[in-house]
Amino acid sequence: MEAILKRCSWCGTDPLYIRYHDEEWGKPVYDDKILFEFLILEGAQAGLSWITILRRRESYRQAFAGFDAERVAGFGEQDVERLMQDTGIIRNRLKITGAITNARRYLEVQQEFGSFSKYILGFLPGGRPVQNTVKSSADVPARTNLSDNISKDMKKRGFKFFGTTICYAFLQATGMVNDHLEDCISR
Repeated sequence: MEAILKRCSWCGTDPLYIRYHDEEWGKPVYDDKILFEFLILEGAQAGLSWITILRRRESYRQAFAGFDAERVAGFGEQDVERLMQDTGIIRNRLKITGAITNARRYLEVQQEFGSFSKYILGFLPGGRPVQNTVKSSADVPARTNLSDNISKDMKKRGFKFFGTTICYAFLQATGMVNDHLEDCISR
């Protein structure tokens, strides 16, 4: 008899979502380039489902210079117009200009803290990822005091599209908070 693999219910049966759940979500990320990728993707996701952005991830990678923060920070009005014509991404001018602004703020944070990872870890208790005890999907919050504090600081620094709910999703995606269910195979 084959054992049934249990996963967090949010990933459903979509193979892309399952692969993302099993291989990425909730696994700690300390690499600044990957953190920047998630900063851009989570900002794009605002008001949309994550699977919508996940399906466009490769298009975002191409559109945003392989998630090279320095190159994105240098984008100008011509780049914004180019991105507004790119059918592979969400063509929302505020989100596009927000991503460019966030690249600039991201580089400032790197300069100040030595890395974006150090900046984020500085908010976490003991500077280590939070391991939550999650028995059901209903136990997973949309925001916490931690995401409130990070979001508030980032807003003060000029980041866009990074409210507390998006911040919490970013923390989950990058494994700074582990909200996998207790009986999930990825725990």
